Amino acid sequence: MDNGLKISQRGLEMPESPIRKLAPLAYAAEDRGVKVYRLNIGQPDLPTPQKALDVLKTIDRKTLEYSPSQGYLSLRKALVDYYERYQIKLTPDEIIITSGGSEAVLFAFMSCLNPGDEIIVSEPAYANYMSFAISAGAVIRTVTTTIEEGFCLPKVEKFEELINERTKAILICNPNNPTGYLYTQREMNQIRDLVKKYNLYLFSDEVYREFIYTGSPYISAMHLKGIEQNVVLIDSVSKRYSECGIRIGALITKNEAVRKTVMKFCQARLSPPLIGQIIAEASIEGTEQYSRDVYEEYVERRKCMIDGINRIPGCYTPIPMGAFYTVAQLPVDDADKFCAWCLSEFEYEGETIMMAPASGFYSDSSLGRNQVRLAYVLKKEDIQRALLILEKALEAYPGRTL
Repeated sequence: MDNGLKISQRGLEMPESPIRKLAPLAYAAEDRGVKVYRLNIGQPDLPTPQKALDVLKTIDRKTLEYSPSQGYLSLRKALVDYYERYQIKLTPDEIIITSGGSEAVLFAFMSCLNPGDEIIVSEPAYANYMSFAISAGAVIRTVTTTIEEGFCLPKVEKFEELINERTKAILICNPNNPTGYLYTQREMNQIRDLVKKYNLYLFSDEVYREFIYTGSPYISAMHLKGIEQNVVLIDSVSKRYSECGIRIGALITKNEAVRKTVMKFCQARLSPPLIGQIIAEASIEGTEQYSRDVYEEYVERRKCMIDGINRIPGCYTPIPMGAFYTVAQLPVDDADKFCAWCLSEFEYEGETIMMAPASGFYSDSSLGRNQVRLAYVLKKEDIQRALLILEKALEAYPGRTL
């Protein structure tokens, strides 16, 4: 019943998650007894480090208290040592613990941008960036990359075409979600030069740094000389330790004014998760073998996924050099419809697959209409089975284009 109450404009503009919007169809399929292979979301199936689980089981506290708004000093000190492994030199004061990488992005936007300010992002891009920008009143402007060119960055002129008096930041995700693209030294230098020339913030989401499948050295935004005060690094323990549910991330910057402003938002939300910080701190030291094993597993899963997709008639994906995602082109008229159809109308031997339509990772929903994002976060046997089901689904889909 319409009672005359209105929904906010930002609420109306807030997009649905392309990663989660098909969840009701997946639950309905499971209620019918259909097994669903979830390739839509970056939720690793690998176990959390045993060391962290042991700490969780043995927490001996009589009170689960607020932590400091910036996070526990012991965790921030442990993170200083962690970043040293990547030649990123920090002090504990330059690290602020957040409720996941998501809160770090939101607080970065809220602290550095005014309503109407513009952020340049290459697309396809992590869909929640748009949601955080709407929450902060900021505007996302996109530079489009293409699957035909492996999602590499366009020439610098494409960025400069978008720069105006409202432009305040460039946002990168490196390695990239959703494409798995890894920025080259040349591309990072190109971004550095733009940031310096126009005095912009550089928001750098680097939550997938553990997952790089090339011999080239890892290049962080924190390595770029001459823009140290411009960089705001976004990080999270979710992916590297299979700890998505503990909601521990970090906002890192050498810019003291930004930190002081971020802290106001941190104080307003009181504190990051207590239990999550305890688990995260336990995960950092003494888990090097765990990290090596996880990396080797993803190398195998990546090969399984990429080889498997490119063997299916009419399908193509470039080889991602980082993260654990890839964007694949399918011979379908509409990937949104196809993904929904797989869950609601199709099954093969009592099983089906869940994928994320790629249109939701573009600012213009007419782009990526025949693309999906796939996460290779399942064991190889499940990936192989899921790709067989994908092939069977494509054979049966009424909207197949090839």
